[in-house]
Amino acid sequence: MRWARTARRALETRWRTLRRTAEAGMATAEYAIATLAAAGFAGLLLLILRSNEVRGFLLGIIRQALQVG
Repeated sequence: MRWARTARRALETRWRTLRRTAEAGMATAEYAIATLAAAGFAGLLLLILRSNEVRGFLLGIIRQALQVG
C-alpha cells in the first residue's frame, strides 16, 4: 500500500502542475493564428488591388485629391 500512496502523491503533484500551466502555450498558438489570418488578409487585399477596376478607382481618388489644392 505504500507504493499506492507514493503513486497517488505523484499524480496529485502532476495534476496540480498541469492545472497551473495548462495555458502556457496559448499565446504562441494565438500569435500563429493571427499571423496566418493577417497573411491571408494581405493576400486577399493584394488580389483586390491588382484588379483594373480598383486600380482605376484609386487613381481617380488620388487625382481628385491632388487637384483640390
